[in-house]
Amino acid sequence: MPGSTPLPFMEEGMARWPFGPPNAGVALDFAGAPPTPGELRRLVDARWADLPRLAQRLVGDARGARRHRWEAVDDGPDPAGRVRCADVTLREAVSGWFHTPFPDGPPPWNLHLLRGAADGDFTLLFRMHHSLLDGRSLTTLLRALLDGAPPVDGPASVAEPRALRRTAAGGPGMLTVGLPVPMPGKGERKPAYTVVRLPADLLRAAREAVTGRRATTNEVFMAVVSGVLRSCLATADRGEPEGAARQVWLSVPVDQRPAGHGDFLGNAFTNVRVAAPVTLADPVARLAACTGLLTTVTRPRGVAERLVEGAFGAFPGTVQALARGRVFAAAYAPAACTYVHLRETGRTLAGRRLRQVTAVPMIPPDDTVTFGLGGCAQGYTLSVATNSGAEDAELLAEAFVHELGLLGRVTAR
Repeated sequence: MPGSTPLPFMEEGMARWPFGPPNAGVALDFAGAPPTPGELRRLVDARWADLPRLAQRLVGDARGARRHRWEAVDDGPDPAGRVRCADVTLREAVSGWFHTPFPDGPPPWNLHLLRGAADGDFTLLFRMHHSLLDGRSLTTLLRALLDGAPPVDGPASVAEPRALRRTAAGGPGMLTVGLPVPMPGKGERKPAYTVVRLPADLLRAAREAVTGRRATTNEVFMAVVSGVLRSCLATADRGEPEGAARQVWLSVPVDQRPAGHGDFLGNAFTNVRVAAPVTLADPVARLAACTGLLTTVTRPRGVAERLVEGAFGAFPGTVQALARGRVFAAAYAPAACTYVHLRETGRTLAGRRLRQVTAVPMIPPDDTVTFGLGGCAQGYTLSVATNSGAEDAELLAEAFVHELGLLGRVTAR
């Protein structure tokens, strides 16, 4: 069809996500009375005008044999028309949206004005089909809504980086698998999501736990998740994993935008795998082992990458079916770690102070867990998404806070 664009490799994979609607998002919590729907719509119109990515609809082949396509909607950009208001909290909203796909026809995104978790607060949630945007795109958009921020550069938002890409150095081969990690296995098995506000200084203190250097937030994140997975293995009486064949892998998204493409709106990331140091009993040793795991390099696409992406483009249904038994298996990566942040201090929306940022990930593959870390100048939140029920999500969140506390108390000694 004229004017339509087939989805690239990563976006097609999410369009065919086999574990539920591929909905994801980022929520911003603010202190103060919420803006009126009219105020919010005027702000959205002013800040997100003329962004082609927000005016596209997703079109699929009825037989499912061909790739999905992006098509521009007939009535053009109308970002204010995608604003929704609901008297529910973030957790209440997400519990329903796990099971609710976007309708065919309109652009697959909404900006929701929700009730805050505390009296006198409110939440903005950008909810989307994940084929539309990645986490970097979301923070670019949401930052542009805030007071004093420049709008998104319209022409730069469609300048997709193709020749070069940033990616993590090293890592296992695509066919390498490791040790699956059993989830706690409590309660009914179904998609679940929970959120925990982390103490403001706890993660910052944990960054100082290794003598002589300051760890990155991502290194602390991976080390703490590794501690959670170690505790899951111990609880299941799996003993100490040994050898490379018993390695536990973490899946971590890496932004592949090279310099000069910061305003690109779309998906420009890859999921890389890093080794979780679950054999180490000392939490500080686990943090030290995570040093440099996400060192990135900028390079052209490799031959193997081009071949895989070409095969997926030609036979998307077949490749996706093969991937479900391999790439989506718990032995491939029992846990994913996704981190979103707005680093600027003193951010406000129409004068209301930004309090926290919360990630809302897709439903993860069966028998795995996704940990989402959201950060801003006021502190951090942890979100946990599982396919194994609400009690598992709560237990994994509690284990994360416990493991983070172990590192924070090392610094406090």
